[in-house]
Amino acid sequence: MDIRTGIGTDVHQLCEGVPMYMAGLHFPDETVGLAGHSDGDVACHAMCDALLSATGLGDVGAVFGTSDPQWAGAAGVALLGHVVELVTADGWTIQNVAVQIVGQRPRMAARRAEAQAVLTATVGAPVSVSATTTDHLGFTGRGEGVAAIATALVTRQARLPGSLPDRAPAV
Repeated sequence: MDIRTGIGTDVHQLCEGVPMYMAGLHFPDETVGLAGHSDGDVACHAMCDALLSATGLGDVGAVFGTSDPQWAGAAGVALLGHVVELVTADGWTIQNVAVQIVGQRPRMAARRAEAQAVLTATVGAPVSVSATTTDHLGFTGRGEGVAAIATALVTRQARLPGSLPDRAPAV
């Protein structure tokens, strides 16, 4: 059996007049949101990168380039759902994902269980959400942006000797 882990990170700038989306949830009481080509949900984006990294399928930029209008304004959970489809189509099973949000806002504690439920349903495997501040240090501490770091564990059944690969080798 192939067992792999992947790591993903994402960072977005906080911006006035933009809705706040984080870990698949909307935070309507926030006065700032995350600027980006999509909804700026750094937790979902970091999870996408962790899954793509673990499976060798690229990264968020390669899959959802900012020049692709199809993904403009897309919800982070929609991006995550698409990555899950790519990963499972390539024969991988997602075992779990963990994501940590780094920033002063939004406050996640009261909505952690809700975020975990939404992300677990999207991924089809357990998702753990944690959050931390940087005690007002650095760009996240000054309220200029929010970052997220994610890890993913995936498995795939080993191929029998002589079996055909799932996809043709690159030329």
